[in-house]
Amino acid sequence: MTESKITAVMIDDEERARDTLRTLLRDYCPQVEILAECANVPDGVLAINKHQPKLVFLDIEMPEYNGFELLSFFRDVDFEIIFVTAYNDYALKAFEVSAVDYILKPVDIDKLKVAVEKAFKRLEGQDMKSRLDVLKDSFKTNQFNKIALPLAEGLLFVDVMEIVYLEADGAYTNVWLKDGSKILVSKKIKFFEEVLDGRANFFRSHRSFMVNINFIKKYNRADNSLLLDNGKTIIISRDRKAEFEQQLKNNNLTVGI
Repeated sequence: MTESKITAVMIDDEERARDTLRTLLRDYCPQVEILAECANVPDGVLAINKHQPKLVFLDIEMPEYNGFELLSFFRDVDFEIIFVTAYNDYALKAFEVSAVDYILKPVDIDKLKVAVEKAFKRLEGQDMKSRLDVLKDSFKTNQFNKIALPLAEGLLFVDVMEIVYLEADGAYTNVWLKDGSKILVSKKIKFFEEVLDGRANFFRSHRSFMVNINFIKKYNRADNSLLLDNGKTIIISRDRKAEFEQQLKNNNLTVGI
């Protein structure tokens, strides 16, 4: 990484958490220069306006205002944010699908270094607001409706329900959309299986495929195949056939199976 400094503001109501993060940044991320430390959102807003940092380390659960409410004080979010949180599994999926960085408490050194590196690379981007909008919507509805797909040139935000199926391609995944377009994403299909876990309309039918059952036109039990609305045929692994049929029943999509 270049030696250029990343100016930063830290906002967390726990003094011990601020002390720990400050020490880890000093020892392992010397390129980060902490300009101010704040124990609440109002002080954090003042510090951001004063120092104009490139990066903000932000806790979520704080008295009076939570971390998300800090964002309402800014018309334009022209700084990167790394949330430092102790949230649950759903929240972690929300962070993943929005491409907003987070670090779990207690802070892991390697994950801290990765998050800082990613923030540094994204400093020139203009999509922080879009990522935050997806994240906030996910928390508000407890259901994420959009997902940020990482591309070579940035991020593409797509509606989850527009995804017809996903196809593994080594360390990448081809995401096929309702409009017929295909997007090559630098994530393994396992990533999508994890973040879409619990979505009743998505099913991992094969080690190479994950399908949105809303786009299934025909299910052939004889050869364990699915014909999709776009004409694509997807295979169901034999060991997943019973699970697939159960998911159809759970979605009230079967009669007589």
